[in-house]
Amino acid sequence: MTDMLTPVLSADWGNDRAWTLAAYEQTGGYEALRTALTMAPDDVIALVKESGLRGRGGAGFPTGMKWSFIPQDNPNPKYLVVNADESEPGTCKDIPLMMATPHTLIEGVIIAAHAIRAKTAFIYVRGEVLHVVRRLRAAAREAYEAGHLGTDIHGSGVDLDLVIHAGAGAYICGEETALLDSLEGRRGQPRLRPPFPAVAGLYASPTVVNNVESIASVPAIVKNGVDWFGSMGTEKSKGFTLYSLSGHVKRPGQYEAPLGITLRELLELGGGMRDGSELKFWTPGGSSTPILTAEHLDIPLDYEGVSAAGSMLGTKALQVFDQTTSVVRCVLRWTEFYKHESCGKCTPCREGTWWLAQTLQRLDEGHGKPGDIELLLDLCENILGRSFCALGDGATSPITSAIQHFRDEFEAGMHTPSREMFPPVASTLFPDRFSSADGSSSADGSSSADGSLSLSKGPA
Repeated sequence: MTDMLTPVLSADWGNDRAWTLAAYEQTGGYEALRTALTMAPDDVIALVKESGLRGRGGAGFPTGMKWSFIPQDNPNPKYLVVNADESEPGTCKDIPLMMATPHTLIEGVIIAAHAIRAKTAFIYVRGEVLHVVRRLRAAAREAYEAGHLGTDIHGSGVDLDLVIHAGAGAYICGEETALLDSLEGRRGQPRLRPPFPAVAGLYASPTVVNNVESIASVPAIVKNGVDWFGSMGTEKSKGFTLYSLSGHVKRPGQYEAPLGITLRELLELGGGMRDGSELKFWTPGGSSTPILTAEHLDIPLDYEGVSAAGSMLGTKALQVFDQTTSVVRCVLRWTEFYKHESCGKCTPCREGTWWLAQTLQRLDEGHGKPGDIELLLDLCENILGRSFCALGDGATSPITSAIQHFRDEFEAGMHTPSREMFPPVASTLFPDRFSSADGSSSADGSSSADGSLSLSKGPA
């Protein structure tokens, strides 16, 4: 099964001091940059277009096409912004990439900036991951000292300054226009579109916003060619990508594989489900994508395959849950996150996520009222497509899909707390450390303070 892995971005993660310039150049680092600098900017865009690289941040929009939207007749400066505000629950691919081999991203930034004729680029990083900010800044210093950044890069006449910007920590800033507002020093809230960032983005100038993995994939394409990239993946979803596998699996982690691999194959690479577990439900692209079940184990994990199954590939955050997990409780936790992270700009999201959380809380505690399921569906319908940005839409996806696949658990919430049907100690990944302030469950299986049931022995 290991031959299905295609280590490209992750190929050097295990090397000694892989984050240093010396280690990166030993494995051919910055060779693609030297090649790209000999090419006309439009030729670089054409190359990325021809490769079929699609955005790895969730939407899957063709990267080269996005670059081509920049109006070069606009007299304003052009900007490249890398969205490194990774905060989708279950997603953990950009942060390990930036920690292990930050120069991969920086080389991609320089090539992309050359393609769109930008002289300033920004990498917007979550403020909580200070260690990543420090590593990127150290790598940028090395790149400046080596002449990969600055003025007249390697005598090509290309100039580029790179700014590593630490955000203040807000999920909404993963939305590209909210990120731009935050980068300009304003409160991170999504903008009304049009105009789109390609026309009036950062400082009202033409701007490209790309995900970390999208930009980091560019050097390999320039170095190895379009045919090499197209030899992996599927016809419409080409290339390799990083899948974040987590949850009730034996070996969670990042698995770099061709687009189109199935969850069954990834689970096999990850050692399978934990002992005694059976797959119950999973997310293909983070918690803001509709959940899928065991019957979807063999769908290709590419943009078309997942869409045909009624979900979205998103950030490829594969959160796997077994039979010990309460769907109601899981969806409640996600909804509380979206309620907390709503920027409050639009009424459907601001008020809707609050009411969704209140209703799910009742069902989780076994105090559901007749009509609560219909209320949830009605709230989701009034949020979907009516909120200012995709945060509202994403908050509804797990709820509607959970009701579709597990309606009986929501109906049980009319009379039975989820903790009685699914004791939390059974689903936790760390049963020996599990504790609850109210005594609702315990690792040794003792009775809770309110008399609710708990397992005598949870799975290892």
